[in-house]
Amino acid sequence: MGDHHNSPLTVIELRNIIKTYRMGDVDVHALAGVDFTVREGEFVAIMGASGSGKSTLMNLLGCLDSPTSGEYHFLGKRIDRMTWRELADIRSRQIGFVFQGFNLLSRTTALDNVLLPLIYDRTGRIKNQQQAALESLAMVGLSERYDHMPNQLSGGQQQRVAIARALINQPAIILADEPTGNLDSRTSIEVIGLFQELNRAGKTIILVTHEADIARYANRIVKIKDGLIIYDQPVASPSSAADDLLKLKDIHSETD
Repeated sequence: MGDHHNSPLTVIELRNIIKTYRMGDVDVHALAGVDFTVREGEFVAIMGASGSGKSTLMNLLGCLDSPTSGEYHFLGKRIDRMTWRELADIRSRQIGFVFQGFNLLSRTTALDNVLLPLIYDRTGRIKNQQQAALESLAMVGLSERYDHMPNQLSGGQQQRVAIARALINQPAIILADEPTGNLDSRTSIEVIGLFQELNRAGKTIILVTHEADIARYANRIVKIKDGLIIYDQPVASPSSAADDLLKLKDIHSETD
């Protein structure tokens, strides 16, 4: 292990994770023995049909649920043995969530939506919260919209606010669940482009999507079926959102 210090930190490690639900008299295996590792700086897309175990896996990764058996290590800590309070602490400090429906408070400015996670952060890690929120909005290209309400923003801008909110605690991972599900194709590429930029800046991103063309923007694709990972491979040459947006611009300028 001589060059151990140069290898990326393991953020997530699942070992033989089983999750069983009781449905009437029957035990249903939502996850049937999953091994999965994510290292710092990866951009992983998780794919699977509904009922594949994808949502269950997402909930476990996000510390919203605990496995029936197996080990879950997050930054070297055993998650599967934690209390609900400890799990809530990991969620609020180490995981930035981005959802399909944006989940913004409608009567609250972009800035205050971004500040929300800090309400639950008792650590006092982030001294100047206002400043941190403005920096987060700058990272997603929305500095000048800080005082806008969600209904004054486009869908793509709302999702950017949600991403800024996910970034504010400087989490170890960003967990994005179908983040382009409510967006048109052009806006989807813009939002995925933002994830690519964040990943290039060193952020670790786990993206759940059922769309193969969205998964192609990640650096690694994991497919889950019947509670098992059936495919886990690096993407040889990920699509570039920036390039694809330029192509779209060219097409539009020809038709204008």
